[in-house]
Amino acid sequence: MSRRLTVLMISKASVTALYREKQRQMVAGAGADGVNLTLVVPPEFGGIPYEPDPADTYSIVPLPLWWGRTQHHLHLYRGLARVFQAAAPDLVHIDEEHYSLVTWAATRLARRAGVPSLFFTWQNLYKDYPWPVSAWERSVLRHSRGAIAGNQEAAAVLAAKGFHQPVQVIPQFGTDPARYRPLAPSERAAVRTSWGVAADAVVVGYVGRLVPDKGLDVLTEAAAPLLHQHPDWHLAFVGDGPWRSDGVRWRDREQRADQVHFLPRVPSPAMPSVMGALDVLVLPSLTTPRWKEQFGRVLVEAMAAEVAVVGSTSGEIPAVLGDAGVVVPEGDAQALRATLATLVGDPARRQALGQQGRARVLAHFTPQAVAADTIAFYHRLCP
Repeated sequence: MSRRLTVLMISKASVTALYREKQRQMVAGAGADGVNLTLVVPPEFGGIPYEPDPADTYSIVPLPLWWGRTQHHLHLYRGLARVFQAAAPDLVHIDEEHYSLVTWAATRLARRAGVPSLFFTWQNLYKDYPWPVSAWERSVLRHSRGAIAGNQEAAAVLAAKGFHQPVQVIPQFGTDPARYRPLAPSERAAVRTSWGVAADAVVVGYVGRLVPDKGLDVLTEAAAPLLHQHPDWHLAFVGDGPWRSDGVRWRDREQRADQVHFLPRVPSPAMPSVMGALDVLVLPSLTTPRWKEQFGRVLVEAMAAEVAVVGSTSGEIPAVLGDAGVVVPEGDAQALRATLATLVGDPARRQALGQQGRARVLAHFTPQAVAADTIAFYHRLCP
């Protein structure tokens, strides 16, 4: 029988209480199904302060940073060695990229103590880094016991860099199906009323950063004829970014101000209502030389809300959707238009996709599933 491991986890993303559900599930397991956990977070990062939550029944240590309060890969904790000694971990889980300064420092600390460590990576493009980042990366890859990759291509990148230790593909966070759920008709109507949209209209939406890399010009090209053909059809963009001004100009040229809606970015607690008010979510991301879709968290959130989802072939999107969504070639406005036309005119198809999507989330993407997969990987590294 496997033992209950003691784990030290380092994660700047976990300043947000909603993102710590995975850790709560990891601790909640009985016996070997759970872990004893100490979590290190910064007091704030990127302007987001650490959010305490009474649901956290394990040790959380907000450690100050030497520098890098807004630099994702150049931050360093002060007092980490002291916390390491007090935690006496069996394993160190560094929830940061392999080329990050904090990963190098924590891996070095673990190695000196003879404790295995692992890191997490989203990086799905092969990149060569300048010194000293290249030196940090080489050291981490040489001395880590294993790695968790957020997508399949990130695992392939590690292999191409010569990392031959165990790698498991597991999302960094799960999506809570109790928060992201189908909305009651009255709830949907209330959200849509705030948007100026009728309760019985068909709403296709994009949620996320308003940047060209997300394929928003492809979406508008695909949508333009459909908006003219279907007066009761609406297109909603939820988020902020430099593309917004381009989108507003496109809407005005098309004279579709009554059908195209630009809504500001909403805080995380309000996101389930936004997702649940849509009929179709579209993520038409485009691969560039420096970026491609690493996961697409909004896909899973929409699927959990039983919203039909359409995504491009960029990066991890097809693997996330599986058979529970529609995948179209990235950059292909005609294919996207045909897909949207079909879904707009087929409520039964939208409903079926929504139900398949929620079932896929329940099977693979809940905090419980992510926690269980993570603990299983821990035991693979520490038999």
